[in-house]
Order: sequence, then C-alpha cells, then structure tokens
Amino acid sequence: MALKDIVEQIVTGLGYDLVEIERSAGGLLRITIDLPWSPPSGEAAPGAPAEQFVTVEDCEKVTRQLQYTLEVDEVDYTRLEVSSPGIDRPLRHDQDLARFVGHVVDVTLKMPLGSAAAGQVSPTRKKFRGVLERAGLSADVPAVNVLAPAEPAWQIVWRDEPVTKPGQKVSKKRLPAPTQALGFVLSELKEARLAPIVSFKGRAQAPDPEPQPSDLN
Repeated sequence: MALKDIVEQIVTGLGYDLVEIERSAGGLLRITIDLPWSPPSGEAAPGAPAEQFVTVEDCEKVTRQLQYTLEVDEVDYTRLEVSSPGIDRPLRHDQDLARFVGHVVDVTLKMPLGSAAAGQVSPTRKKFRGVLERAGLSADVPAVNVLAPAEPAWQIVWRDEPVTKPGQKVSKKRLPAPTQALGFVLSELKEARLAPIVSFKGRAQAPDPEPQPSDLN
C-alpha cells in the first residue's frame, strides 16, 4: 500500500482530515492534519460554538497510531512530525476552497494564461493573489476566464495597485486600479494556498474582503 494511502487511512479513521504529507531531508516525515469541515447549513445560532482547531492532544493521538502502523508496514523514515495547518494552508480539494471562501489565497496556474489573458494581465502570468469566491459572484468585474465547465468553478478577485515606496506621496487624484477576477477550476491549478497573512481575528473570521495588491507578477 502506498504511503499516502496508509497515512490517510489512519488519519481519517481517527476522525481527522489529511492535509499534506511531506518527506524532508534527514528522513523527516511531516504529516499535517485538520478537523473535518462541513458546509454551514445556515446562519449560526446565537451562542453556537466557534470553529474548533487541532490541538496538541490530537497530534499526539495521530502520532502514536501512525508510529505503530508505519513500523508494521516497514515504512522507511527517521522522525515523524504531526501538526496542524499553518497560515499558508494548502487547498487541495474543492471542499477546501468552499471552506475558505472570502479569504485571501495564492494560486499558481499549471500553464500561463496566454490568449486567455485578453490584454487584462500579462499572458505569461501564472501566480495570483486575491479574495476567493465562487465563480460568477462579481458580475460587474471583468474576468479572465480559464474555465472547464464540467468542474465546480471558482474565482479570485484582486486589484494590482502600484507599489508605493516608503515616504512616497500618493496623489489623492490617482484613480484606484481596476478590480479584476480570475476564473478557474481546481484541475487547472499547480498549487493553491491560504495567503500567509497574520490575522488576530482567528481563522474562522474572513479577512477584509478588499482584494490585496499583488506582487506576484
């Protein structure tokens, strides 16, 4: 059985989601887990519990079971590390995207936009940062479309504001950069992650919906 299958079977069997598996130099095997998520069924009732997070005890429980199973299956590794997702959590499934709608994400396309850029952005561009939405929610925003309609469609919305140097004065007459949207499906992405933006509101609280300037050209 493949390593991913072994680990996923253990993690899901204990009631968690497998987020990522990494092998690092020196034989380190790093496993990232999270608590399962289901789409909200409506407005949260007053006094409803806040979103729960993976604890140290959760990681210890998964570690103990994985150590036993990996030894039985003779998996070659030197050290095992089980942890919760960081602020740059990878988004690997459509359910991950649904979970973090309204958050700022970084996406990298497998292929540059090419003719799909339609003169709105560079045709060689593959990296974007913006607020994640379900596709079609910003009907008034010109969209760069990279869609295969058979799959669930998503989009990110952003503005490419010019970089302002420290101490530089910005004219009050300068018009804001136009808001843009990139439509995509999961299979067109090389990678998608939450943007590593520190928020003291907690992960369950979406950041300011104002699209962030992108320096990922």
